[in-house]
Amino acid sequence: MSAGSVSSRATRDGYGDALLELGKADDRIVVLDADLSGSTKTIHFARAFPERFFNVGVAEQNMIGMAAGFALAGKLPFASSFAMFVSGRAWEIVRNAVAYPGLNVKLVATHAGITVGEDGASHQCIEDLATMRVIPGMRVFVPSDYEEARQITRRLVEIEGPCYVRCSRASVPVLARSSDYVFREGKGELRRSGNDVTLIAAGPLVHEADKAAEMLATQGIKARVINMASIKPLDEALILAAARETGAIVTCEEHSILGGLGSAVAELVCANHPVPVLRHGLYDVFGQSGTSDALMDHYKLRAGPIADLARQAISKKY
Repeated sequence: MSAGSVSSRATRDGYGDALLELGKADDRIVVLDADLSGSTKTIHFARAFPERFFNVGVAEQNMIGMAAGFALAGKLPFASSFAMFVSGRAWEIVRNAVAYPGLNVKLVATHAGITVGEDGASHQCIEDLATMRVIPGMRVFVPSDYEEARQITRRLVEIEGPCYVRCSRASVPVLARSSDYVFREGKGELRRSGNDVTLIAAGPLVHEADKAAEMLATQGIKARVINMASIKPLDEALILAAARETGAIVTCEEHSILGGLGSAVAELVCANHPVPVLRHGLYDVFGQSGTSDALMDHYKLRAGPIADLARQAISKKY
């Protein structure tokens, strides 16, 4: 696959557009939001179906509890707010009221990661994959672009049980991929073949991993690129095949290297086919205020640093 793109759109827009489409087809769907519908893009559903939209105000714990009640009543609730509030402020309610009884509640959080930008460290949630991944029975998904966000949102209707989807505020390139691509939980997307090293990325870092692979190709290094939108369940077969066939892995995510994609991959590889795994993301630090582009540069979440890590990973094979 090429690193080229046809446009840039935020993954939260993909969620909002798909949610509106689903609302027209399935009257079981109800949507809850914590006074941020303009930002989370649930506003489109709210305008079309006001009788099925509930703005709970700045009360995220109550929102999750209400969503659990709707699920028990046979509805299909989607609950949205910023990632910091869904995965942080409301975590206990998510665990005990939604996941413990295994309720069919869909949690779609936006404004995740440092690309929230000027909102600063207090709102730049870089821990949510870890806090959601650790909850038993919780599925965790991170769309790489607008189109994948649409697909994941539509797929949530068919999945029984609690799910967490991580969307971003900033626009990201719509990735070049075949028209027949279909997101499936527990499956990764092989974007580029190669046998020297594997780059496994999620969210906005998929585009950067594509670019890093093209940079490495100019140096004679053939990097395999995998988009791992399904963080839990993980595509174990695809990852272990990459470990066996390339002998080195670099993970890339807009999240702490602790507890997210990198940890999930390292845990799997260590237990089954140990090879060097270098994790790239936020290195046990908070974010800070700045534009999304400036922060991506500052924390080196770009193709160049990913390519550097790939060369380091290759050197560790021998």
